[in-house]
Amino acid sequence: MSSPVWRPFFQHALEPDPPRVTHAEGAWLTTADGGRLLDAISSWWVTTHGHRHPRITAAIREATESLDQVIFATVTHEPAERLAEDLVALAPPGLTRVFYSDSGSTAVEVALKMALGAARNAGDLKRTTIVAMEDAYHGDSIGAMSVGERGVFNAPYEPLLFDVARIPFPAAGREQATLDAFERLARSREVAALIVEPLVLGAGGMRMYPPWALAELRRIADATGTLLIADEVMTGWGRTGTLFACEQAGISPDILCTSKGLTGGVVPLAATLATEEIFAAHRSQDRARTFFHSSSYTANPIACAAACANIAVWREEPVAERVAALARAQAARLSRYDGDPRFRDARVCGTIAAVNIAVPDTGYLAEIGLTLRRFFLERGVLLRPLGDALYAMPPYCVTDAELDLIHDALFDAADLVGAGR
Repeated sequence: MSSPVWRPFFQHALEPDPPRVTHAEGAWLTTADGGRLLDAISSWWVTTHGHRHPRITAAIREATESLDQVIFATVTHEPAERLAEDLVALAPPGLTRVFYSDSGSTAVEVALKMALGAARNAGDLKRTTIVAMEDAYHGDSIGAMSVGERGVFNAPYEPLLFDVARIPFPAAGREQATLDAFERLARSREVAALIVEPLVLGAGGMRMYPPWALAELRRIADATGTLLIADEVMTGWGRTGTLFACEQAGISPDILCTSKGLTGGVVPLAATLATEEIFAAHRSQDRARTFFHSSSYTANPIACAAACANIAVWREEPVAERVAALARAQAARLSRYDGDPRFRDARVCGTIAAVNIAVPDTGYLAEIGLTLRRFFLERGVLLRPLGDALYAMPPYCVTDAELDLIHDALFDAADLVGAGR
């Protein structure tokens, strides 16, 4: 009998049990058979500085000497208070309140509930619509799936999902159509919030759009009294080249979701940041206006200590320089795809590089997806294509030589497709 584990995004009838990892260090994973895997996707986009960063692991060990989980609805603790102050200081201006949860999906659920609760508590009962972008992905819980693109990922759960309004992705040359669609919806005064992944749609295929389009969405939201939710779960903590992607558009959202790199990718933690106005809409002598959301592990002290250490790394080590260097290195390696008919739309945003491969079937369920994953594992590189989109998102400690290994594997994958394997 194979392992009793039920794995995420894994078809057990088609794929063998994966290699067992016994050690992680920097950009590398070591497997039980002595093999090594170069973690080219930061273990699902979470690992920023590299695996087992010594300052973060030390902070976790120290925190366990004095605290474990404590109920955050009744008491507080220093790691959570310090982290909240740090996040407010680092986040785009105007975000003054921090609500903790434990995953990116949950951070999005919190954001949606904040937006709808603020409208209701303000007496604006017509504002019940959420607007989302086509091809978006915001997580796998019910609310997060509802605002994500509908398709194979969530088709079995359609009866559970609520309706949202959608605007087209602001593809190059078609940005105005996106802005016009949002303005038409927002002018109805029935929209509570627009939720976007700023600059890069992650699971939607690493699709990228310009900062000015995000700035225009912010302008329309301001003009119509619509809240803007920035899902920075993937795009935050340097992935797009700045600490938060919103910085490149020169905007502050009303609500910002962060997770993944919040702890450097070491332990689970999420936070949803909101403006003082949204907090004030829930603060009342009327207990019915309480923000009714929690989880048992809200503001886990050990996770908060890890996040505080991560922020210390950002402040005291040259992380911004590492991010900039990786962004330049990624951009430099895209030239090898130019003019090659096997590839199209080579693109980069900060530390994220992506290119689409020419295959007849581009859907997520295409057979080539499993073939490519096996090929990359055989090459000793951990990569997970998104349909026909190949991408690299390594930790910031990756070396030039390691980055070459990643792009060599991506480039050689085209030969695999051409051979029909």
